[in-house]
Amino acid sequence: MTTTLFGYWRSSAAYRLRIALNLKGATYDQVAVNLKEGEQGGADWLAIQPQGLVPVLEHDGDRLLQSPAILEWIDETWPEPRFLPRDPVERCRARGWASIIACDIHPLQNLRVLKTVAGDLGQGPDGMKAWAQRWMSSGLDALETLVEAAPRTGSYLGGQTPGLADIYLVPQLYNARRWGLDVAEWPALEAADAACQALPAFQDALPENQPDADG
Repeated sequence: MTTTLFGYWRSSAAYRLRIALNLKGATYDQVAVNLKEGEQGGADWLAIQPQGLVPVLEHDGDRLLQSPAILEWIDETWPEPRFLPRDPVERCRARGWASIIACDIHPLQNLRVLKTVAGDLGQGPDGMKAWAQRWMSSGLDALETLVEAAPRTGSYLGGQTPGLADIYLVPQLYNARRWGLDVAEWPALEAADAACQALPAFQDALPENQPDADG
């Protein structure tokens, strides 16, 4: 049984999958798709992923696309530790928190969107940064409010152990810092992030710890 993650060291979506696979104790190889140099737009990659996106997870010859779907597959393939609570309401809450990042923040600060803002829309680097900060801040403000109001035990968004929402949160706060945001503005999220970062599964998944990291 072989598992290969095609991704890029700074891709948030690939970062999520590294965390998830590490938490499950799964063994996997990595193949880099260099987004900085435009490899994702080449014919070879488009034959694998027609959208020109990463990541793709290949498992025993099957190629799986889109990180939300792949995260579900990972959780079903390696049942422990669970990423979602057993209680239906708590499970829905965890999915909702994750979706704030997956649906409302990340797509608006994806590389292809930022390049469009800077180039096609003529906003340049400063406009690109303002755009990224605007939508990250808005989404994280809402998530912070929800997390603070929710009944929660444990250090993680998932409670006593990291769960689906934590898998989404950590890469998003990494990006927030990259774009110059002070994550101390979201103390509940920052605390959950710090708890996660103390775990080897999260440390090993850090972008700068990946074989294709270019500094």
